[in-house]
Amino acid sequence: MDWLHQVFWFHGRFLGVAWTAWKVVGWTGNVAFTSRFFVQWYATEKRKQVVVPVLFWWLSLGGSLVLLTYALFHDRDSVFIFAYAFAWIPYIRNLMIHYRNERSRLVCPECATLAHIGSHFCHQCGAPLAPSTLAASPDR
Repeated sequence: MDWLHQVFWFHGRFLGVAWTAWKVVGWTGNVAFTSRFFVQWYATEKRKQVVVPVLFWWLSLGGSLVLLTYALFHDRDSVFIFAYAFAWIPYIRNLMIHYRNERSRLVCPECATLAHIGSHFCHQCGAPLAPSTLAASPDR
């Protein structure tokens, strides 16, 4: 088991890193930003089609803001700062579009099927849809 100790502890440090509070912040941002890859991969494999779940955008936003904070207040590297300075804009925009889309969905009063946006009739049973039948989707 000495080899395992050497893998994680070398030069007297965990993973060879001189850990500080800012290193924890930076690594937390890295973990959040990288984990979005696994979230998107899982969602795509589950549906067997390319899917970008909402969690992907939340992890993108959170990870990039944490990494921007790290770059601004610890690293102070202009390249690193510029890499994350504007990345949050499309993430917030995609979240706004998603939630606006969710609020505009309709649910059929007859069969409870979630209708396509802009539909006047249910694609499942043909019942007329009224704008007052806003979706109360349980998977939100």
